[in-house]
Amino acid sequence: MNLRVLLVDDSALFRTHLANAIRGIDGWTVVGFADDGEKAIEQARLLKPDVITLDIEMPKLNGIEVLRRLTAEGIPSKIIMVSRLTNEGAQETTDALLSGAFDFILKPQGRDPVANRDRLIEGLREKLQAARASIEDHVVDVQRTPSKTAAAPASQRPATKLSSEIATMHFECVVIGCSTGGPDALARIIPMVPPNFPAPILIVQHMPAGFTKSLAKRLDEASEIRVVEAEHGMSLERGTAYLAPGGWHVALIASNSGPAKIMLNEDPKVNNCRPSVDYTLKSTIALLGRKVLAVILTGMGKDGLEGCRELSTIGGYVVAQAPEGCTVYGMPKAVAQAGIANLVIPLDDIPKVMAKLVGARRSSL
Repeated sequence: MNLRVLLVDDSALFRTHLANAIRGIDGWTVVGFADDGEKAIEQARLLKPDVITLDIEMPKLNGIEVLRRLTAEGIPSKIIMVSRLTNEGAQETTDALLSGAFDFILKPQGRDPVANRDRLIEGLREKLQAARASIEDHVVDVQRTPSKTAAAPASQRPATKLSSEIATMHFECVVIGCSTGGPDALARIIPMVPPNFPAPILIVQHMPAGFTKSLAKRLDEASEIRVVEAEHGMSLERGTAYLAPGGWHVALIASNSGPAKIMLNEDPKVNNCRPSVDYTLKSTIALLGRKVLAVILTGMGKDGLEGCRELSTIGGYVVAQAPEGCTVYGMPKAVAQAGIANLVIPLDDIPKVMAKLVGARRSSL
């Protein structure tokens, strides 16, 4: 399937860089250009591209305004925002992701033009691969009918009901993992977590350094529980969600004098990710064993699979987001197909399931 891209940026030079980068990626064709927000909307209506790369800073209408207009009109193109690594750019990018953008890439700002080109191609290839997976998943869902769907193996059938065994379980920490589509998913579930939630929550969202602080801020503003960007040496507290900072792994260590503490490090990437869901899950399991509740949300790839497998082996509990509503059904699909998800449920059901699973049990953390 050859997919079509509309490039929107007020810089002719950067539009050329984007076009050249996309020409180096198989299966994608540039079908149009726009240099301001109003032209972007006109071209999107006319061309109906599969993907639009959308600069945040533009004349007439900025990228977020264009995104909201396209969303309101029901134009189904996947929007990849193009951002600069600044405090303002990070907040605007976060707002775009929370307003329905598919993902974002950074404008390379180094002095080496060859290195800039390579970073741009690498970033675009990753995002376009995720967009293709999302589009192809949607096509399969639309085309699938009961008569064409063979019965899934028992290990792959979604679990949808809480089993009686959870009454005897004792969860002391929740680990949430997500990637593409994660900010929007988190914005739908974290504000629904009750203020008396009796366990800490560790969130691993694949994002580069400089962007997680603004996401934590937006989630905190919308939620009844406290949401912070995790910092080295922080003590875990009940009713607080800790978002892994971009570029850092999050691990837990025991404390002789009180709650477990967060440790940040720059160990090698796991699954080509730092932060990594697997890294944080395995560290948390090493400290708490089966008292960990894992929640795997939308995202490209399989990060979280091995940690969930380890948790399942020792009798822990794993919840995976159902395919309907996933931006990319990759991470939760890997867990569900491996037969290690205790529950596979829609996103909007996850907060109440988390509350029921953790309940009002006292925690030793």
